[in-house]
Amino acid sequence: MSLSTDYSTTTSQTHSSQLDPKNIHLEHLDANARAVLEFWFDKDNEQYWFAQNDDFDTQIKDKFGDIWKAAKQGECVTWRSADAPTDSNSSITALAGRLAEIIVLDQFSRNLCREQACAFAQDGMALVLAQEAIQQPYFDTLPMQWRRFMIIPFMHSESALIHDRYLPLFKQLDDATTLDFENRHKDIIEKFGRYPHRNDILDRESTDAEEAFLQQPNSSF
Repeated sequence: MSLSTDYSTTTSQTHSSQLDPKNIHLEHLDANARAVLEFWFDKDNEQYWFAQNDDFDTQIKDKFGDIWKAAKQGECVTWRSADAPTDSNSSITALAGRLAEIIVLDQFSRNLCREQACAFAQDGMALVLAQEAIQQPYFDTLPMQWRRFMIIPFMHSESALIHDRYLPLFKQLDDATTLDFENRHKDIIEKFGRYPHRNDILDRESTDAEEAFLQQPNSSF
C-alpha cells in the first residue's frame, strides 16, 4: 500500500478557514506550554528566530532550561491533552501543546546547544510529534506561523524520504521563504544524504565533495 502525500484531509477541508491567533483561547493548556508559546511568538522575539543572539539564548536558558530537560525525557506528554470538553477548542488546545513541545525540542535545542551535538539530538522526537500533529483535526485551521514551526522538523531531517513525503505541506503553507528554505535543504539531502555543516559537530568525517561544498556561500543553516 502506497503512502499518500496529500495532506488535505477531509477533516481539514471541512475546517479550511484559518484562525486568528487572537481568537485562540488556551486557558486549558498547561501553563508551561502556554509560557513557551507566549515567549516564542512574542513580536519582539521574532527577529531572533533564525539568528544567533547570545542574550536571546540566555533568556531561553533562564526561562525554559528545566522545561527543555523535562521535554527531552518525554515528560511533557500532558501538554498534548486538554482539560476541557471534547470540541474544536479542545482539539486546538491539544495541538497548541504539541506545538509548544516541538518548539522546545526542535528550536530551543538549537538555541541552548549551539555548536554542540545536543542541538540535533532531539530532532527525532520533534519529527514524530510533527507527524502526529499534522494528522489531527483542525491542523489546517491553525495560523500560518504555528503550522510553520510544526513542520520545520521535516526540514531538519536528514532523511530524503521525509523531505519527499512532506514537501506538500511546505507548498500548502503558502509562505515562499519557508518553501525556499525547504527546497534548499532538500537539495542538500538529495546530493549528500546528510547536512555537511553538521559533520564537525557530530564528529563525522567530511568527504572531499562535502568539503568543497562547505566553501560555498550559504552552505550552512
